[in-house]
Amino acid sequence: MPHKGETEFNNDQHKQWSLYDQSGHRKYLTAKERRAFMAAAAERPADVHTLCWLIAETGCRLTEALELSAGRIDPSRGVVIFESLKKRRKGIYRAVPVRKELIAALDGIAQGNKTSPLWSWCRMTAYRRITETMELAKVSGPHANARGLRHSFAIAALEAGVPLNLVQRWLGHADMATTAIYADAIGTEERKLASRLWKAEMGK
Repeated sequence: MPHKGETEFNNDQHKQWSLYDQSGHRKYLTAKERRAFMAAAAERPADVHTLCWLIAETGCRLTEALELSAGRIDPSRGVVIFESLKKRRKGIYRAVPVRKELIAALDGIAQGNKTSPLWSWCRMTAYRRITETMELAKVSGPHANARGLRHSFAIAALEAGVPLNLVQRWLGHADMATTAIYADAIGTEERKLASRLWKAEMGK
């Protein structure tokens, strides 16, 4: 059970964390930007494409993607298994469902060794590959990076009706309050409700 001071610290973190930066710019990609990013990624070499695809489809952290090995791809269950690297101790894993085409792509870049990471890049190299792809997709701003992909995955999942606790599990969040922040993003359903208001006002 967390101590009172620890709980207060976590609550302060949630209050400070936002989907917008200090200038009011969003930190996540829109659905249109996600599509443009994936289209640009598909034109890149297989290893770059697959890394982009993995992060966009699972919302994993960049470091977690770089730790993924062939032995943690489970075609029979249709999942990839990440080690949750932001936990207090090692050895905590989570399974995230992915489509069979992504599993095939991951298998395609595997080198045969079940325990070696699929990518031999350092974090900075992988970060550059993502940002280069963002540039090709003409996506710019504080959201044009791997973290922006993670945020956009969470928002897209909630907009699609995935339960909050499941999104929490897929993202590897220790606290539901962290995941709940994504529900504050303006989604398609909220825009539909707003458009009804606009039409009602126009009719007066």
